Amino acid sequence: MNHLLSFGHGYSARALSKLLSRKEWTVTGTTRSDEKAYALRAEHVSPVIWPGTDLTQSLDSATHLLVSAGPDAQGDPVLRELRDRIAKRADQFAWVGYLSTTGVYGDHNGGWVDEATPLTPSTTRGQLRVEAEAEWQSIPGLPLHIFRLAGIYGPGRGPFAKVRAGTARRIIKRGQVFSRIHVDDIAKILKASIDRPNPGAVYNLCDDDAAPPQDVIGYAAELLGLPLPPAEDFETADMSAMARSFYAESKRVRNDRIKDELGVELIYPDYKTGLRALLAAEA
Repeated sequence: MNHLLSFGHGYSARALSKLLSRKEWTVTGTTRSDEKAYALRAEHVSPVIWPGTDLTQSLDSATHLLVSAGPDAQGDPVLRELRDRIAKRADQFAWVGYLSTTGVYGDHNGGWVDEATPLTPSTTRGQLRVEAEAEWQSIPGLPLHIFRLAGIYGPGRGPFAKVRAGTARRIIKRGQVFSRIHVDDIAKILKASIDRPNPGAVYNLCDDDAAPPQDVIGYAAELLGLPLPPAEDFETADMSAMARSFYAESKRVRNDRIKDELGVELIYPDYKTGLRALLAAEA
């Protein structure tokens, strides 16, 4: 029986666990709240409130690790508490996955990046991810796979609610493009990697269609038959510092490696396919 120990068992990790056969897998997922733990039990995941619980037994039995928990100013939270224990068990694991972000590449003015592109983050969040990746890579013998995720969307995380509520915004910044990926494709890629492990590999997780964010909002409105939200110029738009920081980087992310090495055929190769499927599922 395979045992996946998932740190920060959230949106993407939950999608993966649904693909793992209960006849072949047990899944332990860490969470910080009792409410989320209750939800995980309903999905046949054994929840652990962590930090705060001794994970020795889970680590001893784990064959696979998935790390979704993001770093903070003090570094990676998993390695901060468990680095030595994980390092001692490095040869016990068949696969370790670390979920990072395409933000590690920084701004490329709409140009293309791939897994070999130098890491030049332009935000604090991106820099923390670069440091966390390096920290995980420094553990000898760990069968580590790094997954750099583009913007994630899927059930409960689409633009439809804001468009319906009239709060969606079409922020226009010349030349701005984002890559994105449906959560079901994240799960599919992670499962493909588990089935075909390649320790040391780094993969970009995104669809085939980097697009301006205003186009995505516009298409959502079109699907709903609602008026196109008004355009707002980025330079003069009233935005929080956090929202504005997302526009600090513009790039197109290549995803050839997930196709060539893992044989992945994306379920939703572009945002239009993905949004149509989300709307159909709501109906």
